[in-house]
Amino acid sequence: MLLSAVILGIFGSLHCVGMCGPIAFLLPLDRKHPAKKLLQTGLYHLGRLLSYASLGLLVGLLGSGFALFGVQQELSIAVGVIMLVFVLIPKLNPDRMQFNGKLWSLAGNIRNKLGQELKKKKPETFFLVGVLNGLLPCGLVYMAVFGAIATASLLESSLYMMLFGIGTIPLMTTAIWLGTILNQNLRKRLVRLIPIMTFAVACWFIIRGLGLEIPFLSPGENVAVQQVGAAINCH
Repeated sequence: MLLSAVILGIFGSLHCVGMCGPIAFLLPLDRKHPAKKLLQTGLYHLGRLLSYASLGLLVGLLGSGFALFGVQQELSIAVGVIMLVFVLIPKLNPDRMQFNGKLWSLAGNIRNKLGQELKKKKPETFFLVGVLNGLLPCGLVYMAVFGAIATASLLESSLYMMLFGIGTIPLMTTAIWLGTILNQNLRKRLVRLIPIMTFAVACWFIIRGLGLEIPFLSPGENVAVQQVGAAINCH
């Protein structure tokens, strides 16, 4: 389960560079001092990871609730099916979701705050930009959130989202430091791998939920019972 989070992050970072790249490129890094630039980049990533981990805790409340009712495996299948729907029906791509009312206003406020922070060069700027960046609406993050819901406890859910964020760090760091990454044609080709990766992870979730008693891939009922016990202990 946790491995799928890293896979989502690594392959999905191609998507991140496209969606969040402009924010990363505008970070006011001190490019004359490598040590300071490394610290600033680290603070930015730390802010993103904190946001992802917080989202994991939030959705973990829902996931652990399902675990308490013993429907964790059914939930895993449902999450896999939802992922497949997004892959097979492009028109339902989460990135195309339109927000309205308070949600739209919140997203707008986050973007405005990001713009304000990017104009500053204070030490906390990079951390705050990372936090706000992690809260922006993003289809890939939605996929990771679905995966986090399918975990059995608050801790696992938060860790799932954090590992997802860690998976995006290598490519995002390269983009931040170079200011650009990959030529457009190559990037388009690589981005096409994202639906394939999402499809594979979706099938992974479905197989896991079927309880085929395959070690580390599709746990049987005994493991599911242990997960429910872990969720109860977390409460």
